[in-house]
Amino acid sequence: MSPASTFVIVGGGLAAGRAAQALREHGHTGPLLVIGDEPERPYIRPPLSKGYLLGKEERDSIFVHPADWYADNDVELLLGTAVRAVDARAKEVALDDGRRVPYARLLLATGSSPRRLRVPGADLENVLYLRRVGDSERLKAAFTEGARIVVVGDGWIGLETAAAARTAGAEVTVLGHAELPLLKVLGREAAEVFAGLHKDHGVQLRPGVEVERITGTGGRADGVLLADGTRLEADAVVVGVGITPNVRLAEEAGLEVRNGIVTDEHLRTSVPDVYAAGDVANAYHPFLERHVRVEHWANALNQPETAALGMLGEDAVHDRLPYFYTDQYDLGMEYTGYTEPGGYDRVVFRGDPGERRFVAFWMSGNRVLAGMNVNVWDVVDPIRALVRSRADVDDTLLADSGVPLDSLVP
Repeated sequence: MSPASTFVIVGGGLAAGRAAQALREHGHTGPLLVIGDEPERPYIRPPLSKGYLLGKEERDSIFVHPADWYADNDVELLLGTAVRAVDARAKEVALDDGRRVPYARLLLATGSSPRRLRVPGADLENVLYLRRVGDSERLKAAFTEGARIVVVGDGWIGLETAAAARTAGAEVTVLGHAELPLLKVLGREAAEVFAGLHKDHGVQLRPGVEVERITGTGGRADGVLLADGTRLEADAVVVGVGITPNVRLAEEAGLEVRNGIVTDEHLRTSVPDVYAAGDVANAYHPFLERHVRVEHWANALNQPETAALGMLGEDAVHDRLPYFYTDQYDLGMEYTGYTEPGGYDRVVFRGDPGERRFVAFWMSGNRVLAGMNVNVWDVVDPIRALVRSRADVDDTLLADSGVPLDSLVP
């Protein structure tokens, strides 16, 4: 490999696979190496908590590219191999087997890892997390008719796994800190929709609880003891209490790290010729005028194009609005835009939240910051246009289903 033209991508998810594709499409003809610590070629993670976990999608459907794509495009895959360090001065990555690989440009697409539960018993055998394809397969095996599943955490992963377990016929209890699932993320009115959805499907929601310990016999978890003394029996415990960006390599290499690897709008890090994309990147967003780190599929899908162009010497900018989606039971949802807890005044609804068929708008003054469509389709484009327009919009027009959303975009 000629170090002068070798591009190296560290990571094994969607961002890594898409970056390799974008680099070839935009004309990188030199050596291209993707290094992933999993045995699988780059794959997409949302199906792990959605279609694949539910048994609706085949294993082959999770991969970014067919197996022969890499050879056909002269992309070298180094799988089951961890990068031990990045030497930014020498422009090399050191592998765990002692090899050193030189690079001309480096992309860190190292993703994130589930936060571990730090209570006694958390290391018992059937305390399960969801991040990798093997995790999804272990969950699928645990989610059987009549199995008692306790889910610790009531965010997106907690609720999606709860829905999958319940769909498989398991008895499911979800434990949360706040009084409603997703309360911090969505605010009260929208959070109540998801609480009602799960209750209607027979999930026991236990709000405002603390886990004291996981109980077990013979090395296997058999229950969860709460701080108030209640013990819940469990055949498996699923933990979904958030994720942490995988920044160790970046930190040790001297890159600026603050809630992820800090990048500019071109996805350049603080060190020359090193880029970051996906879950791990805390990127400056020109429209939002701030750094944001978005832990969702759309970022891993779209950021690599910008990073690849930057690696090839062009000044592309990543300014797409954050987007994510969820599927739970018969509810499908898409969310477009960005707002933080306390960063908006109110939520305006178009349609009936009680029927779980509506669009919600997060407002600051008369401006739409974000929109969420629940079981209403083909409205993402007008919602995105409304947010980007920064236009003043009247609540009554937003709430009126008879007024086409496109007509509110100036």
